[in-house]
Amino acid sequence: MSVSKVDPSTAHLALPFFDEAHRELARGLLPWTAAQDVDERDDRAACRDWVRRLGDGGWLRYCVPAAFGGALERLDSRALVLLRETLAFHSPLADFAFAMQGLGSGAITLAGNAAQQSDYLSAVARGDRIAAFALSEPEAGSDVGAMAMQAVDTGSGWRLDGVKTWISNGGIADFYVVFAKTDPAGGTRGITAFIVDADARGLDTSEHIQVMAPHPLATLRFGACEVPHGAQLGDVHGGFKLAMRTLDIFRASVAAAALGMARRALSEAIAHAKSRRMFGQTLADFQLTQAKLGDMAALVDSAALLTYRAAWMRDEGERTGKPFADYTAAAAMAKMCATENAQRVIDMALQMHGGSGVQVGTKVESLYRDIRALRIYEGATEVQQLIIGKSVLRE
Repeated sequence: MSVSKVDPSTAHLALPFFDEAHRELARGLLPWTAAQDVDERDDRAACRDWVRRLGDGGWLRYCVPAAFGGALERLDSRALVLLRETLAFHSPLADFAFAMQGLGSGAITLAGNAAQQSDYLSAVARGDRIAAFALSEPEAGSDVGAMAMQAVDTGSGWRLDGVKTWISNGGIADFYVVFAKTDPAGGTRGITAFIVDADARGLDTSEHIQVMAPHPLATLRFGACEVPHGAQLGDVHGGFKLAMRTLDIFRASVAAAALGMARRALSEAIAHAKSRRMFGQTLADFQLTQAKLGDMAALVDSAALLTYRAAWMRDEGERTGKPFADYTAAAAMAKMCATENAQRVIDMALQMHGGSGVQVGTKVESLYRDIRALRIYEGATEVQQLIIGKSVLRE
């Protein structure tokens, strides 16, 4: 059997972090994902295809609350983790398509008014609208307070001027959740969020960005872009807190995406080690190979435990109304360790494949490119280290 059709182990579902609803979700998702066959040579066309398939399959319903066509009463981090881990195991681009529907609409779930939620969330759940989250700028990535884009109240609406870059789904999204300065001197306390439809006058999304693991990215240019007052999302000057709350929900799921890729790399390495013959025996018969596989398995499992713990902590805090004070640090640990561990696991898997590991088109070669961006986006490893370090000092 091809490794591409092998599902990852489900032993982790027995861990106490999950309940029966999560196990049922995974049991349905595993065979569905393995059965999909999407042509990913054109990343933009492939992402549209994946959004449609995920919508038709009902999986995007986990991106929004039940009141708007969602599968669960509220956004559930453990469900997001299981979905992203499984999708990333089979196709990092499928994971990307799913994740951006959640991240791009998450702020509307958290702070949208009734009209905004009704208009956008149901369409996201069906896969009828593609969502995007526009926070980063050329000079404001990790330092959100350095944001230069401005929004001015014209009396009849808002006028947006500035540039956003490294925007996932840029150029294919139907709408963007955009963050801009409404108080230029206010730093992080002067930012407001807006929902901007892709056809808004003054918005140019044509500048695509090519990266080593192809997926839709673009620079967005806003030139006197007019949106109505009803496009304001949440409170004036409340944009920074809204962006951070949104990222907090999905940070553990970034770790899960890395975990899925690491599990796939381990599966590829095991299959290769068992079949590759050298010096009259298989590669798996060598103690050095066994030691490497042991390292890889330990890195995967340690990342999994941190990831599942972070997701459980957020869900439990939401359920009880008593958020864990150290959840943000736990999510940072999960994101940092899962992405860094996955990079190591994939590198070892590629090394084990020898020359075939660097051949374009092989799975470990594509994983090697896919994993690299996860150590940067939604908070680089160095940012996660700072979050964790400050938390430790407070304790």
